[in-house]
Amino acid sequence: MEETNLEQKYNKWIWILSIVIPLAVAGLFLVKIPNVEPLTFLPPIYATINGLTAVVLVAAVMMIRKGNRSAHEKLMKVAIALSCCFLLMYIAYHITSESTKFGGEGVVKYIYLFILLTHIVLSIAVIPLVLITYVKALSLRFDKHKKIAKITFPIWLYVAVTGVVVYLMISPYYA
Repeated sequence: MEETNLEQKYNKWIWILSIVIPLAVAGLFLVKIPNVEPLTFLPPIYATINGLTAVVLVAAVMMIRKGNRSAHEKLMKVAIALSCCFLLMYIAYHITSESTKFGGEGVVKYIYLFILLTHIVLSIAVIPLVLITYVKALSLRFDKHKKIAKITFPIWLYVAVTGVVVYLMISPYYA
């Protein structure tokens, strides 16, 4: 009974964050802080954080498959913290710097756009999935946690990996 109350308590926050974060990120492309030095050093850092997130996610799955719940829990907290760090740096970069346009042509441009579009769409979808999955574990509802984690993990991993790929593809075009 208490577990259900815990889930109900967090459900409101899950949906608020799942709406506010994507809207804030979309809005940041319209907002630039005037008279501030562009934080152009951030993209390789937050791309590295995406890569680390992918590694940590895979390690966390390996730990739970080995039955090491404690290590899994710690690694998942690290993955969430890394994702939060990524988000803060991504926002900081985009409110201080102009967006970079991809300069490639032909098939490479279409591949880039496909990867970018799927990355963006799934990065929005993964927010509630991660939060719901985490709350299921907090609520000790491991049967439900495991069921949704099987959906969340591949999407989160895809977002983390494609974040690195998008950076590598666009990095030659940074000013």
